[in-house]
Amino acid sequence: MSTLTKLYEKIDDIGMAMMTTRRADGHLRSRAMAMQKAAPGADLWLVTREGTAKLDEIAADPHVNLSFFRSSNMEWISVSGLATLSRDRATIQALYAPDWSMWFDEEGDPRHGTADDPRIVLIGITVHAAEFLAVDSPRPVLLFEMAKGWLTGTEPELGEMHALQQPRRPVVAADPRVE
Repeated sequence: MSTLTKLYEKIDDIGMAMMTTRRADGHLRSRAMAMQKAAPGADLWLVTREGTAKLDEIAADPHVNLSFFRSSNMEWISVSGLATLSRDRATIQALYAPDWSMWFDEEGDPRHGTADDPRIVLIGITVHAAEFLAVDSPRPVLLFEMAKGWLTGTEPELGEMHALQQPRRPVVAADPRVE
């Protein structure tokens, strides 16, 4: 299995990311974002509503970081890339999930929270680099490794590190995540 395929499997399994953007004053800002299913046009997709600060931050500086963590086994993922904003109705229709409606209150519009809601904006991420720790050991083994490391002063062996460096490339429809 390729490192890229393994990365996508880990991301799909965790599902929630902390997305970091840069504010206008230069400070970094992170917020939780739910990952969306695969679709052509970007390596990873997120959804937000029109008028949020993250859209202004991405417009000013498209460099973002997505971080993921699974506390049950200490797995983590860090993805850096470029974000693009999309209001393309066909892509929104392709990615739409009914649970989006909870983020789009009614405000008197019958389209609220549907795929036709004009407030929906997609954030597409083109992955440039990623690192992640893949952990395949059961929890008792992980606890033993952490205790051993604490007692001996050595680094615990929790899993296998992976790194991915993508060449700068255009995103194409042949994305390995699209079925």
